[in-house]
Amino acid sequence: MAETQAQAPVFQIQRIYLKEASLEQPNSPAILLQQEQPQVDIQLGVDGNNVADGIYEVTVTATVHTRVGGDKTVFLVEAKQAGIFEIRNLPQDQMGAIMGIACPQIVYPYLRGNVADLVQRAGFPPVHLAEINFQAMYEQQQAQQATAANGAAPVIQ
Repeated sequence: MAETQAQAPVFQIQRIYLKEASLEQPNSPAILLQQEQPQVDIQLGVDGNNVADGIYEVTVTATVHTRVGGDKTVFLVEAKQAGIFEIRNLPQDQMGAIMGIACPQIVYPYLRGNVADLVQRAGFPPVHLAEINFQAMYEQQQAQQATAANGAAPVIQ
């Protein structure tokens, strides 16, 4: 029985934390007097790595860049929300999905809240990041990697 318990899959959240956050308003205060609607560009990224035996860190990064007049920055927010997860006794072929889908789905709501709070504390209406389908994002990334691997031209020396 102890041997069966030792091999049971383990997935536990150890900690969720704000790893990094920055806010820039390079054109303040003049930009605050602008009346036109800003353009908002949002970029998201997911990264994961093994930090110890069975312990993984997964980081979700958001970059929110708002501009007016095409090129004048209103504000730029960069934030990284991370989670430390204990993941043991899972088949290796499932690890990619756990790290690319399950973990980011847990971390992302904290990132959304921190970005909205940071923007609001800077004196702007909060930016609410949209819900993300991490499964679709992961599958798209896997398809792009497969296409790149299959379509890569051989190197001739």
